[in-house]
Amino acid sequence: MPNDPYEILGLTKTATADEIKKAYRKLARTSHPDLHPDDPEAEARFQTIGAAYDLLKDPETRARYDRGEIDGQGAERPQRQYYRDFADASGAAYGQGHGFGPNVDPADVFAEILRNRARRPRGDEFGERGFSVSGADMRYSLEVSFLDAARGAEIHITLTDGQSVAVKIPPGTEDGRTLRLRGKGAPGFGGGRAGDALITLSVRPHPVFRREGDDIVLTLPITLDEAVLGGKVTAPTIDGPVGLTIPEGTSSGRVLRLKGRGVTRADRKTKGDQRVELKIVLPPEPDAGLRDFLSEWRKTHAFDPRADVLKGSAS
Repeated sequence: MPNDPYEILGLTKTATADEIKKAYRKLARTSHPDLHPDDPEAEARFQTIGAAYDLLKDPETRARYDRGEIDGQGAERPQRQYYRDFADASGAAYGQGHGFGPNVDPADVFAEILRNRARRPRGDEFGERGFSVSGADMRYSLEVSFLDAARGAEIHITLTDGQSVAVKIPPGTEDGRTLRLRGKGAPGFGGGRAGDALITLSVRPHPVFRREGDDIVLTLPITLDEAVLGGKVTAPTIDGPVGLTIPEGTSSGRVLRLKGRGVTRADRKTKGDQRVELKIVLPPEPDAGLRDFLSEWRKTHAFDPRADVLKGSAS
């Protein structure tokens, strides 16, 4: 794949932040390795797409890439000031990669370099200034549980250099989010700052809850008598069980809303809701009394829940 993150996501340098996000989500859906089990390169492509998005979604790293300070992998591009100073001092074709010019005495070149060093203030010597390079960013993947991502958590990980660090998972974290640990990347050279550690999070699915935006969605089984007569039941939420009232005459598929029981929104002040979808579940072996009652009930009631569906399909 290409090294240019814009090209990887199919964008131009004028793309907006919203266009970058849409392009990434589209590619992430179609390029996920689970969709291409027979393609050994699918995982690498998926990671390349994620790395390109990580670089461009951060305004700071995007601006540095556009200025040529970092490459498509986020690594620092060395600032070749030493090379330029040497070319300026020689006045020759060295700056073009061909060595000294035919009419230049190398002794004169080095004499000029020494004179330039003497004219510079202390702390700005030739070698000190020319080789100061920031360290490269280091990328890591971290799998977190659904509840840790929803509620927030602190997880300790070990970096490649053996250092143990605490990663704070903000409440409401979404799958694929990248966290930045300043100064935890590769060390700099010549006094340059250390790079950062970029932690891309993968959220494990939950057996009961699922997330839609800032809402938590739950399918809750109820009994036939609870559906007909109504009643109070207990429903799980990401913060613990709560009481829920089932209205009389409830059908499967009805959705009840628990306000403020979702995940923390981007404003860090409010939360989404929990939507509870009710599902009527019969016992594996209905008892004889219930069967007899419903047999008699059927004889005297002509209610047809499919009437409107059949009528609409014919129009």
